[in-house]
Amino acid sequence: MNRRVLALILIPFLLFAFGTSGYMLIEGWGFSDAFYMTAITLTTVGFGEVQTLTTNGRIFTVVLLVAGVAFVAYGLEYLLTANLGDTWSKRRMMRHIDNLENHVIVCGYGRVGQSAVKSLLGSKRQVVVIEWDAGKAAVLDELGLPYLLGDATKDEVLQQAGIERAWGVLVCTGEDARNLFIVLSARALNADLYIVTRSVDAENDRKMRRAGANRVVSPYQIGGQHMANIIIRPHVTDFFDVVTLDGGIELWVEELVVGKTSELIGKTVGQANIRQETGVSIIAMLRENHSYLPDAHTVLQAGDELIVIGTRDQLARLESLTGSELGAFVKSEK
Repeated sequence: MNRRVLALILIPFLLFAFGTSGYMLIEGWGFSDAFYMTAITLTTVGFGEVQTLTTNGRIFTVVLLVAGVAFVAYGLEYLLTANLGDTWSKRRMMRHIDNLENHVIVCGYGRVGQSAVKSLLGSKRQVVVIEWDAGKAAVLDELGLPYLLGDATKDEVLQQAGIERAWGVLVCTGEDARNLFIVLSARALNADLYIVTRSVDAENDRKMRRAGANRVVSPYQIGGQHMANIIIRPHVTDFFDVVTLDGGIELWVEELVVGKTSELIGKTVGQANIRQETGVSIIAMLRENHSYLPDAHTVLQAGDELIVIGTRDQLARLESLTGSELGAFVKSEK
C-alpha cells in the first residue's frame, strides 16, 4: 500500500517533467510554453495549442494524453480497491462481531495476548481482539481474526466488541494502570463477565480484584513456578503440559459442569459409574468454590464442576451425561 501511495505522489511530477522536456526538445519551446502545454494536455481541458505543433509534436501529445488518462485510471482503481475495499471489509467484520455471543474479548495483542489468542482458537473459542497499535492490523488480517483498533479503556470500544454479550475478557496489556481501567470499565458494562487480567506488579493484585477481576495472573510469577516445577517434577510437568495444551496426543483435561437437567444429579460417583460408562477419569470436583477429590460415596449435585481427563470421544460421552458444553468455561471465584 505504501508503494502505491508513493506512486500516486510521484507519477504526476514525472509526467510533467516528461511532457515539459519533450516539448522543449521536439518543438524547441521555452520552459513556460512547454510546461503550459503539458498541463492542458494532461488535464484534458480542451484549450488550443500554445503554438502550431509539428507532426512529431502531435504524436508526442497523443502519448502524453494516453499516459495522463492511464494515471487517472490507476488512481481511481486504487481509491476504489483500497478505500471502498477497506470500508466493506470493516463493515463485514463489524457485522460479524455484532452477531457474536458468549465470545471472549482479548485486550492487547502483545506477546501475552498472542499466546492467549492461540490457545483460545485451539479450543474453538470465538475471539475478538482489541488492539490500539494500528501496525498490528496486517497480522490480525492474515489470521482472519475479528478485531477493533482502539483504546480498550474506553466504554464505546468495549461496546463495539460486544461486551454486553461476551462471556469473558482477557486483559493482556503490559501496563497495570491501563489493565486496571479496562477491568473497571468491563465490570461496569457487564456484571456477569468473567475477567482475567494480567498484572506486572504483584502488589496490584488486590486492586485488580477490587476493580472486578475474577482472576489476576502474573506471567513472570507463573513462568518462574513452571520452571521450578520442571526441575522438581519434570515428568509430571510434561504430562500436564500435554493434556492441558495441544500436546499432539489424544488426551485432554477439561472442566464439565453438572447441568440442572443432568441424569447424574442425586447419584453417587459410584452409582454413576462414570469411569466404566465413558472411560473418563475424575481428577477433582469443585463445589461452592471448594475443590476436593470425590470418592465413590460423593453425591453429585447440579452445579458441581468436574475436572476430568480423557479422549475427545470419552469427554463427549460424559458431556451428554452432565448436560454441559464440552470445554465450557466455568464462571466462579476459585
